[in-house]
Amino acid sequence: MVVMKTKLLIFGITGDLSTRKLLPAIHRIVATEGYDDMEVIGVSRREVDVKALLAGALGTDEDAERFSIFSMDLANQEEYARLREYIALGDDEQLLVYLSVPPQAATQIVDFMGAAGLTSPNVKLLFEKPFGVDLTSAEEMIARTARYYDESQLYRIDHYLAKEMAQNIVALRGGNALFSHLWNNTAIEKIEVIAREKIDIEGRAQFYEQTGALRDIVQGHLMQLLALTLMDIPPQFDWDELPARRQEVLAHLRPADPAKARRAQYEGYREEVGNPKSRTETFVSVELTSDDPRWANIPLRLITGKALDKKSTEVRVHFRKIHEAQSNCLVFRIQPDEGVEIELFTKKPGYEREFEKRQLMFSYPEQTVLPDAYEQVLVDAIRSRKSLFTSSSEVVASWRVLQPLLSAWEMDDRTIQMYTKGEATHTICSVE
Repeated sequence: MVVMKTKLLIFGITGDLSTRKLLPAIHRIVATEGYDDMEVIGVSRREVDVKALLAGALGTDEDAERFSIFSMDLANQEEYARLREYIALGDDEQLLVYLSVPPQAATQIVDFMGAAGLTSPNVKLLFEKPFGVDLTSAEEMIARTARYYDESQLYRIDHYLAKEMAQNIVALRGGNALFSHLWNNTAIEKIEVIAREKIDIEGRAQFYEQTGALRDIVQGHLMQLLALTLMDIPPQFDWDELPARRQEVLAHLRPADPAKARRAQYEGYREEVGNPKSRTETFVSVELTSDDPRWANIPLRLITGKALDKKSTEVRVHFRKIHEAQSNCLVFRIQPDEGVEIELFTKKPGYEREFEKRQLMFSYPEQTVLPDAYEQVLVDAIRSRKSLFTSSSEVVASWRVLQPLLSAWEMDDRTIQMYTKGEATHTICSVE
């Protein structure tokens, strides 16, 4: 595949996401064949020492020759004409614009770039979540961006989709007859998508008070993993069809019922954020249903929380039992320890005829190096592959499903349920 020479423009080059994720990803990408001519332009409000920035993020400044810094006032529209001239994008080049900034700033930057004429078809915009804060704001953001840019130029990043095991949900389901025959409500009893974190908000008080667990994890990451789990995979599957297949699943989900959702907050959160009356949820459990005949009457549970007993992201598929003594769970482990696990009953070794539960597991060999999600995101954007990016229609469909929860919780002034740091998800869910 022939790829145009790439110029990568990063708004927020000195920010946390850039130094922890983007710069290491770029370093690994340019070390491979085919990307050594990438040019990176960092945008900052102040002068930046490139070598010091790279040394701090990577422990080396060996890539410094491909980096430059453009200092500007992001809120000054006149500065964007100067930026366009600095970039000097050729007809045989493409520009990737990575908006590693808050959503409000991203929308304003897009407006100013559009007005400055940085809109040619060889310009691509990469957005970090969240894509709006509710259904109305998401629709407004989409309409506003569409004034200057076509949907084909927009790459909305959900890094969970770019994780190796998330992609493997599609590969394992589509490539193995065992799963294909059983993937419907006749054989499956319920599906759970769970993202647990041991860490708390780690000082991100302002961000989390404005966001909460539903917006931060459920609306994007967990809804997308659920869509991968439920979507139709035809025999001749084309990865380019992935966004449309996911959107079809989201369109069939019924609006969430607040009576089947639970929100909670870990003890000590209010002191951390300096708001003694905060009702921002750090834990959420939502049960959804689909009107797709294949998934009718199947509970679809999305669960996430901070300051829990362990860190893990997984999709748990529970098959229908004929009797209670049977095992019935298939687990896709997204992170950590990526792999697939099936519960099996086997005969216990020895003279007695006793059963014991074992796990049949697939995992990558220990020496396998899996690409980081941000590496995958950048490479796919360079190659114009959009299967791992979220479309406008997916964003709207997801917010449509979850909006009833946001509306109900906004009007509910009751004290939020509390839980102790290190608590397990099932104990929080079981408390009435």
